[in-house]
Amino acid sequence: MNKGILYLVPTPIGNLGDMTYRAVEVLKTVDLIAAEDTRTSLKLLKHYDIKKKLISYHKFNERKQSDNIITLLNEGRNVAIITDAGTPGISDPAEIIVKIAIKKDIQVCCLPGSTALIPALAASGLNTDKFTFAGFLPVKKKERTKLLSDLEKLSHTIVLYESSHRIKDTIKELSGIFTERQFVIAREISKIYETYYRGTFDDISFIDDIETRGEFVILVKGKKEQELTDDEVLKLLKKHNSAKTTLTELVHTVTTLTGINRNRIYKLALKLKKKNE
Repeated sequence: MNKGILYLVPTPIGNLGDMTYRAVEVLKTVDLIAAEDTRTSLKLLKHYDIKKKLISYHKFNERKQSDNIITLLNEGRNVAIITDAGTPGISDPAEIIVKIAIKKDIQVCCLPGSTALIPALAASGLNTDKFTFAGFLPVKKKERTKLLSDLEKLSHTIVLYESSHRIKDTIKELSGIFTERQFVIAREISKIYETYYRGTFDDISFIDDIETRGEFVILVKGKKEQELTDDEVLKLLKKHNSAKTTLTELVHTVTTLTGINRNRIYKLALKLKKKNE
């Protein structure tokens, strides 16, 4: 018996018109739809006249439900995973079942579609050629502090998600770490009240004007490269170099320390390594 296909189907993050034709077609043809919140998903399915068996699949039952879904896939049934909004597996349940399905040699097919981070990044006006998506910040203070410390060193755009009840506290926390950095905060992407807040973290006087409803995407400009000469960079490379240090490790260390473009660090590190051979 042929195994079924596990489909990851993005759903609109705001405007129902963002649903793709292919997404509707897949949901109409699969044998089962696993949804993060069946009540929320029923509204979407009714809108598109999709009549399929629906089960709940969320972070509190995903391990148990994953076993049930894998059984169905092994029997040749096709299953679609959807979340309340956006692409399954991106700061939403689905990561666990995808890993299991791959191990079980089950085909995983993710449809392109709605996600908040890409529209927010594209409309931000910040650098888009390279960025780091860190999702929601950890709840535990120690883990959050460590992550923000690592992100602060990056020289490219940083993208975060945040909820309405934490957005103001998070902005205040970021202002103490990213100081004068430029930021963009996108609220309610693709919805009627879509809003962008733009500024720098040395002035967050606008914070009281933020409407604390919906989901937020926070984008932070990368750290400005230190103006170091090649000789100064070579001194740093020599300091952190050893016979056991690989080229990749050396480049990563100095890039993290300085925020300088990785390609520039790589060329100088390669020159140093060849000289020492």
